[in-house]
Amino acid sequence: MDAEECVSFPILGEPAPDFTAETTHGPMTLSGLKGKWVVLFSHPADFTPVCTTEFLAFTAIHDELKALNVQLVGLSVDSISSHLGWVHDIKEKMGVQIPFPIIADLNMKVAKKYGMIHPGQSSTAAVRCVFFIDDKGIMRAMIYYPLQNGRFMPEIIRLVKALQTTDKYKVSTPANWQPGDKVVVPPPKTAAEMEKRPTEGYEYKDWYLCYKKI
Repeated sequence: MDAEECVSFPILGEPAPDFTAETTHGPMTLSGLKGKWVVLFSHPADFTPVCTTEFLAFTAIHDELKALNVQLVGLSVDSISSHLGWVHDIKEKMGVQIPFPIIADLNMKVAKKYGMIHPGQSSTAAVRCVFFIDDKGIMRAMIYYPLQNGRFMPEIIRLVKALQTTDKYKVSTPANWQPGDKVVVPPPKTAAEMEKRPTEGYEYKDWYLCYKKI
């Protein structure tokens, strides 16, 4: 196994591993998507029940993601022919047109770059990963699910909005945050800032925990 084929994992806060791949929409290079956020997700296999429910669900959130400047991209280690046949089957049997590209990764090069192959689950299929890559190509968040359990689409939307809110307002989002909820103000960095904090107009819980509306 050469260095390029070795299993690796992306690192939060660092550039997402670049790749060029064949997709159902033609050739794609990740670096060519800079300027957009990317939600890259893997699924174990075409023509399988849980994956089919997920593709229907990802299609349902596609337009909302697009409105957030997000390009949705799927991947499995199946071939282009398999992907196209499955997409056609979903449209014919369920009346749903899959609007996003699906990467064909038969050689597992992308899957291995992104740590999608977990031998404890399967050595021949990708687990259910979701990677959140920002418009500068930086890896911002990752979620991994096992083969047997489908993903919760509202969390994918919520996390994109949380990340974009953090960038826009330079704040953090608390547990269970939803768009429109109060956000967390960054904690003070000096003793003087700490003493000043109760007078700054925030919802003050303690010097290190303050909320505000945006």
